[in-house]
Amino acid sequence: MQTLSVQIQDDYVQQFMDFVKNSHSNITISKDKNLEFDPYFYDRQKELHQIRDDIKSGKMEMLSQEQYDKEIEDFFSKLNQ
Repeated sequence: MQTLSVQIQDDYVQQFMDFVKNSHSNITISKDKNLEFDPYFYDRQKELHQIRDDIKSGKMEMLSQEQYDKEIEDFFSKLNQ
């Protein structure tokens, strides 16, 4: 079995569903719960995986808690000036 993503115009959904029901009994339609809650779920997931890979490879630096606290303190002091 293969899973495909299909984008359908809102005004064509019912016609598409009828077409699938009448065309073949081996097709199952299900909604992706991730996309119901966040339409950009897979884009965000891809971005987070890239960030994780960049951290692991050393391409992106992770700050220690002390470094982070200092950076945030400096940031807020610049905002107050």
